[in-house]
Amino acid sequence: MNKEKDEGMALFSALTQGIKPLKQNKRHFAAPQSPKKQLEEKTTQLHADSYFSDTYQPLLPLEGAMRWAREDVDSYEVKRLRRGDYQPDLLLDLHGMRQTEAKLEIAALIQACIKQHSHCCCVMHGHGSGVLKQNIPMWLAQHPHVKAFHKAPKEWGGDAALLVLVDVGEHPQWDD
Repeated sequence: MNKEKDEGMALFSALTQGIKPLKQNKRHFAAPQSPKKQLEEKTTQLHADSYFSDTYQPLLPLEGAMRWAREDVDSYEVKRLRRGDYQPDLLLDLHGMRQTEAKLEIAALIQACIKQHSHCCCVMHGHGSGVLKQNIPMWLAQHPHVKAFHKAPKEWGGDAALLVLVDVGEHPQWDD
């Protein structure tokens, strides 16, 4: 058996004599991102950067439930949000995120609401240290497509969440 193995190795050596081994190319290629996905990411980043400022201070209530409405929105809409008349179509959970990540996710959520023609969404920020709980209402009040928001009813998160009413426009937007 060893004799056959030695003969096989000798034959192999004879056949491969003078052949240079190939150099191993150690490049690992990731799957290229589609142009549509790149465009969506850039659009989301642009919206987050242009709509949300950390220095802007909208007029928000100091006492009671967190609520806000655009000037052209009827106060009855805020009351309907408080009562839970609106059912959120999209939910966003921001637990454990940093401020920059949360801004991007909120911008993407609002864009998704407009794209899917969803009038109401829920942003769950949690209790935590209170950084997101304090900043999210300021960011939402700056976005031109946010009509109103109110602290969510118990079934949607209570103090740790906001129901957001989004202006999706008159007609649904179609993808090209």
